[in-house]
Amino acid sequence: MTEVTVELHGGPLDGQRTQIDPTDPDPWVAIISDHGQHPGGRSLYAPDDAGVWRWVRDLPWEAL
Repeated sequence: MTEVTVELHGGPLDGQRTQIDPTDPDPWVAIISDHGQHPGGRSLYAPDDAGVWRWVRDLPWEAL
């Protein structure tokens, strides 16, 4: 598996970097965040049409 580092844009994790698998057919990532709408939940990021990883929404822990 080849991972690449991407920068997150918007939302509670703006500016942070995370590793993703560019070959994953479901291109999104849900990262634990205490700074979002649901502390202890996840902040969901996905690439836009230009490949920029943008915040989509926050999810409560039990939603995953």
